[in-house]
Amino acid sequence: MSTISDSIKNRPWIGWVLFFGTMIIVFLLGVLTYTIIENRTAGQFAYVSTTDLDPLEPRAEAWGRYFPRQFNTYAQMADTSFQSKHLGSQRRDLLDQNPRMVILFAGYGFSRDYNSARGHTYSVQDVRETLRTGAPMEAGDGPMPATCWTCKSPDVVRLMDEVGVAEFYSMKLSETGHEIANPINCATCHEADDMSLKAPLPALSETFARLGRDIETASHQEMRSLTCAQCHVEYYFGEDNYLVFPWDEGMKAEDMAKYFDDRGFADWIHPLSRAPMIKAQHPDYEVFTTGIHYERGVSCSDCHMPYKTEGGMKFTDHQIQSPLNNIAASCQTCHRQSEAELIRNVYDRQDMVYEVRIKLEDALVAAHLEAEFAWNMGATEQQMSEALHLIRHAQWRWDYAAATHGGSFHSPLELTRTIGDGLDMAHQARRKIATVLAEMGHIGEPDLPDVSTKQLAQEYIGIDLEELRASKDKFLEEIVPEWLRQTAERHERWEINRRSDEVEPGNYIYPGD
Repeated sequence: MSTISDSIKNRPWIGWVLFFGTMIIVFLLGVLTYTIIENRTAGQFAYVSTTDLDPLEPRAEAWGRYFPRQFNTYAQMADTSFQSKHLGSQRRDLLDQNPRMVILFAGYGFSRDYNSARGHTYSVQDVRETLRTGAPMEAGDGPMPATCWTCKSPDVVRLMDEVGVAEFYSMKLSETGHEIANPINCATCHEADDMSLKAPLPALSETFARLGRDIETASHQEMRSLTCAQCHVEYYFGEDNYLVFPWDEGMKAEDMAKYFDDRGFADWIHPLSRAPMIKAQHPDYEVFTTGIHYERGVSCSDCHMPYKTEGGMKFTDHQIQSPLNNIAASCQTCHRQSEAELIRNVYDRQDMVYEVRIKLEDALVAAHLEAEFAWNMGATEQQMSEALHLIRHAQWRWDYAAATHGGSFHSPLELTRTIGDGLDMAHQARRKIATVLAEMGHIGEPDLPDVSTKQLAQEYIGIDLEELRASKDKFLEEIVPEWLRQTAERHERWEINRRSDEVEPGNYIYPGD
């Protein structure tokens, strides 16, 4: 009987087979060992007890101690370098890019200052810095209610728990500035004890209850969109600035218009046309529900927070951003086309919607200015009432489309239909104004001002931008640092409580309650 050595001497290739076979086995065993160790390490973070995390904890860093991978991706939202054709994460002066909006929002805060949204990291900072929130130098000063903070910080839920929901809404933004410091983060969407998804801001669950639904029965996949729908929705400030979603008649533009008309609601009276206007906020969820991705069961998180794998652990990427900045994970898990083709598909839809949207903007700007011309000639309320109603509804449909983030991709058919309705109404309004002018003896085109740039438009409606900026700079230099000082003291007090043996674990924000 021959030995292995004899076999190798007679057939040298057997030796090489054994050598390489052994190397392969050793390599595979090494990979297996590494994977087991890595997964065991990952498991320390995947299945962690958070019994000492207060249910009202609003600080992302505190949650990050338990979930470092998610926190590290969340922190990447501080990078605002990404820019797509129409949006992105960079701050853009939308009034400078599109001066029509100065006239469309004349008499309202958005005619002063309107920047594109940045990431969640900047949700609190951007509220402080925008000219729309004024420059309150004392608690109780300023034009805006505390309701404006609602979607910007998990500190809101903590404060509502302390003072009550209605009581919070009834306060001024400036009264609560020292309490609102932490931007949108983990606490906005997760339960502290088991990380299950939640919607702690009350407006969504209150709306569900009015419509006969219980948000507690929503599936996990539904919650991957409904957590976003706490904020990325249309809303308005009702009695005592109570936050309300106007979904009772439906979620399309015409449904909400009926809701507002039935209640005689207007956000402001336009100073040029004198039309009672409605300001759309950002009906992102409403528009999304009319699109093909929603119909196919896709959630917001599937595209804006896709899964990723790191060290053998699969988790949700918390760098919430445009899918255009992460095509491979956001789109190509389902779509097999090239990145270039997918981006072209998105831009084609956005360009088509934008093209018809601009036509509606031009018609609306003309309608506001022509209405002002008619008033100056002595038109009566009876003569102008139909035109003003049409202006109100046309601009609402425009704003429903313009204010939504990504709506021209989420549901291009619905937005095109909505804008088309608005364009028809705007033209009807202009024809009615022309009829009024003719009745007063004016034939032909009225002489309208040049509002083709942001500066010209703001000067025409009486905005002193330098004065507003000077007041804001003083507020940011003198008031905000004091707010931040009080915040730092509060956070330090929580840390002392958290480390104290006398405080029950997980109850360090309001110990003893």
